[in-house]
Amino acid sequence: MIRHLAALAALWLLAACGAAPAPPAGVTTLTYASPYPPGHPFSRADIRWMRHVEQASAGRLRIKPFWAGALLSSDQSMEEIRHGVADIGLITPIYTRGGAHTQRAQAGFYGGVASMPEQIAVYQCLAAHFPALDDELRGLRVLAVQPGNFPGILTRNRPIRRLADLRGLRLRAPAENLEVLRALGADPVDMPMADVYSALAKGVIDGVVAPADTLKSLHFAEVARFFTTLKVSRGSYPARAIGLRRWRTLPPDLQRLLADSEGVWEAALIDEIDAAERAGIAFGKSHGVAFLPIDPADQRGFDTLYNTNAARIARDLARYGRDGTPLFAAAQRLIAAHRASMPTACPSSDPQGAHD
Repeated sequence: MIRHLAALAALWLLAACGAAPAPPAGVTTLTYASPYPPGHPFSRADIRWMRHVEQASAGRLRIKPFWAGALLSSDQSMEEIRHGVADIGLITPIYTRGGAHTQRAQAGFYGGVASMPEQIAVYQCLAAHFPALDDELRGLRVLAVQPGNFPGILTRNRPIRRLADLRGLRLRAPAENLEVLRALGADPVDMPMADVYSALAKGVIDGVVAPADTLKSLHFAEVARFFTTLKVSRGSYPARAIGLRRWRTLPPDLQRLLADSEGVWEAALIDEIDAAERAGIAFGKSHGVAFLPIDPADQRGFDTLYNTNAARIARDLARYGRDGTPLFAAAQRLIAAHRASMPTACPSSDPQGAHD
């Protein structure tokens, strides 16, 4: 609440002081907020989208960004956008503390997914068929779905070539992977990613489940020697949205433009995430990090454990009044169809599909 009031006060102060001139007649300005700095890969994709919509609108639509958490927090962003702290923002339903249990769970249902475009396609199909996902986004109009590159296992001084090598290692991992790693004999912990560098440097943890871009972006190449290319599956989630009340004030042609720009934003995210991954791998190799393959049989074994755990998470959604098992089963059917080069046709999202 204090953060919300402070953010609103900042906006009121800017308005009162006349810090920004009024836009020309016929020009709509929308604010955009992100917890990331402008040089982050996510933000670079955001900037590409901003340029696209401004050009596509012939200057009738302008986006004013606020970076690095100036307006938006990481764990309350959905509520902040609903209440107009910013018009558009980067939302993180998978990290929201409450009210998005299905969104958070479904991101772990993508075992065996092969690519970022496939992650997005699977999510869009699930959202079209399972109202629970949209129910948790009430008050928001989604503008883009966030894909992600695949984490591996980065370790300080112990190479991991087989799953058996994980036994006894203390690893920082996302919450959805904790039980999988415990089943393999590891000692997983969930800590903020911002604390991982120092924990690795001090030997508090032996490694971290993270994508290769962190070798450069978070300087992990300075404190770890081995990166094992175990493919840890992950899913997509809605990650850019405009507040529904603000959406409804826009003229229909600008609504259509924003709806049509979803593919542009998602393609930019894929490009920037891929570029960051390549840069991280190159940086790691130049700093002496060894990249190790995982035995294919062990990869299959990990995928089986991953999906077994995902099925349990799906069942556990019952405590929140949600039936997660059909959602998990549908995700796996879609991934199997993609693997067989027979992607299941799914209805696309309604371009006016806001959620009250």
